[in-house]
Amino acid sequence: MEIRTEMQDGVTLVQLSGEVDMSNSPTVRDVLMKLAGQKTSPIVVELSGVSYMDSSGIATLVEGLQETMSYGGQFRLASLTPKVKQVFDLARLVDVFEIYPSLDEAKEGR
Repeated sequence: MEIRTEMQDGVTLVQLSGEVDMSNSPTVRDVLMKLAGQKTSPIVVELSGVSYMDSSGIATLVEGLQETMSYGGQFRLASLTPKVKQVFDLARLVDVFEIYPSLDEAKEGR
């Protein structure tokens, strides 16, 4: 798994690629909690490069959402692959997160 974080067009972009599972979701959590600790907003997590995500990855994103919401920040997801989207659908999380089909739309928040 690879994590890349950068400021881009006024948002903090977190790009994940590879498999997000129990072995590396703590690393994703550390990145998201650090950003939340800095009260960064909006945070956009771009998932187009994620080939697989298990429940620990989902739980990590839920935690990132909750932490960001605790200070009134925005937490958006972008470019879910069909496999990852299916996990969100099964977990009924599509209405919990702000999910955008593209990175550009997620950056704009519309």
